[in-house]
Amino acid sequence: MTCRLSRRGVAAAFLTLPLLSFTAAAELALSANDGKAVLIDGVNAVPANPPADSVTIIDLGASPPKAIHEIKAPASVVGPPLSVAVAPDESIALVTAATKLDPADPKKTTPDNKLSVIDLKASPPAVIATLEAGAGAAGVSINKAGTLALVANRSDGTVSVFSISGKTVTPAGVVDFGNKASGPSHAVFTSDGKTALVTRDGDNKISVLSIDGGKVEYTKRDVSAGLRPYGIDVTPDGKVAVVANIGTGSGDADTISVIDVAAKPPRVVDTVTVGQTPEGIKLSPDGRHVAVTVMNGSNKPKNSPFFNDHGLVRVYRLDGTKLTHAADARVGHWCQGALFSRDGRTLLVQCMVEKEIQVFGFDGKELKAAGTIKTEAGPAGIRSAER
Repeated sequence: MTCRLSRRGVAAAFLTLPLLSFTAAAELALSANDGKAVLIDGVNAVPANPPADSVTIIDLGASPPKAIHEIKAPASVVGPPLSVAVAPDESIALVTAATKLDPADPKKTTPDNKLSVIDLKASPPAVIATLEAGAGAAGVSINKAGTLALVANRSDGTVSVFSISGKTVTPAGVVDFGNKASGPSHAVFTSDGKTALVTRDGDNKISVLSIDGGKVEYTKRDVSAGLRPYGIDVTPDGKVAVVANIGTGSGDADTISVIDVAAKPPRVVDTVTVGQTPEGIKLSPDGRHVAVTVMNGSNKPKNSPFFNDHGLVRVYRLDGTKLTHAADARVGHWCQGALFSRDGRTLLVQCMVEKEIQVFGFDGKELKAAGTIKTEAGPAGIRSAER
């Protein structure tokens, strides 16, 4: 079954369904979509007359999942596909924009620092504030208490800290790694909110931050996993993290690693090879499975010896700190983020070239195609509430 929703189709749905009652029972997922980026024979380019960046709100609990609203907001494909964070109570969402059109040359992009705050309880949902993080604002996370957010700034060598009170988000400090080329890409909290891990794809490190209330500090402890650690996620109990090491894009098989966060000090304890460029990584809500989107050369020029005419989504079982392969499925081209439904039985995969979110059913052993959700701009980051 295929579910294709154009912008007109989404608008028609709102004419027949009251938004407030429709979203109240929904399991929300948000996709940040970049209109400034297209792939032309392996080259990331700015299209002529690009569509506006946007955020698509998805009811992930529906069968099949479906888009229920779209909001205009700055977004970017640059950085890990974790540029969205949803508050645990689904009251607000945060969306970063690592790039914007260059005012001096609209055929190019330049680093941006925008953080949009979206009120998900409003009818319809709307952007209620636009804040500034650091240059190249990329991965963003909210702690489980819903009181603190971290934004990794890839072009600035920093992490921005924001306090959250209800729907009010306020700048609360900056963690500076002392190296603008360190490329902080994503920051993720442990379950107790006392520790955060930050991937640094510029200098191949994963930094450990300590958190005491609103005070966030760099512990000077770094973990080494692989070449260019990028996306990262932590199990619900906070004891284990998984990180995607995207490598150098030179056609070699790349890896994902397991970090024992409970160890003193935290350290890498397992690494598996997954293929070319693991762009996105996400744990299932129960922490038992890891989904990885693998470029598989689908973003290469067609004459490249490393080109393949499809990407992959791979799922691994996580037993303690050990990864074992569970399932694979072919996906589209230049695919970005992955997201499990709350029950772990549905998996979404964002594909930039196709401008669609591909839907799969997952029974623990096999992935089965179950439809698509169309987006007007390229889907580049995805997240749901993490409780």
